[in-house]
Amino acid sequence: MPNPPADKRAERGEATRAKLIAAARELFAERGYTAVGTNEVVQRAGVTRGAMYHHFADKRALFGAVHVEAEQELVAKSAEPMQGVEDPWERLVVGMRAFFDACTDPGLRRITLVDAPAVLGWQDWRAVGHNYGVAAMTFVLQSAMDEGVLRPADVTSLAHLLIASLSEAALMLANAEDPEATRSQVEATLLVLLEGLRA
Repeated sequence: MPNPPADKRAERGEATRAKLIAAARELFAERGYTAVGTNEVVQRAGVTRGAMYHHFADKRALFGAVHVEAEQELVAKSAEPMQGVEDPWERLVVGMRAFFDACTDPGLRRITLVDAPAVLGWQDWRAVGHNYGVAAMTFVLQSAMDEGVLRPADVTSLAHLLIASLSEAALMLANAEDPEATRSQVEATLLVLLEGLRA
């Protein structure tokens, strides 16, 4: 039987990879990284172990792909409520609150805030957050500066620093005994920081 054309093989490969990521994400969200074995992942995905190792070197690499997908979702959920908000200051505030709302999703929180720093290491975890968050944050900040709402500053540095602040606040929420009270405190504190940037 002849081999399928390269594009068909690539399509099948992408479909297998997507199944593995979806299955792993469900399991990691339910029970956390350490409690999930690769056998469970391949069974839930309906693929072979060989197929998994064809796409991912090990469980950590698979988790890395899951984390990237979860981080993309986190950024999308944070950006969505900002659509249609005309006032640049209000856009910043709405985006911050939407980010915290997204962080309350138990699966997202477990993957992106609890497991990812430990599994991937601090540097790799931060790199993913910066890759997906910096462009969006830079755009929002630059718009606010252009419209005279924020004082002029180096927008790239500011975007990195605000993302670091949001990440730290999200970690505080993820590990808080009383997440609601902690959220009120960190939101209020971040608003004070943002107020200091107003023109």
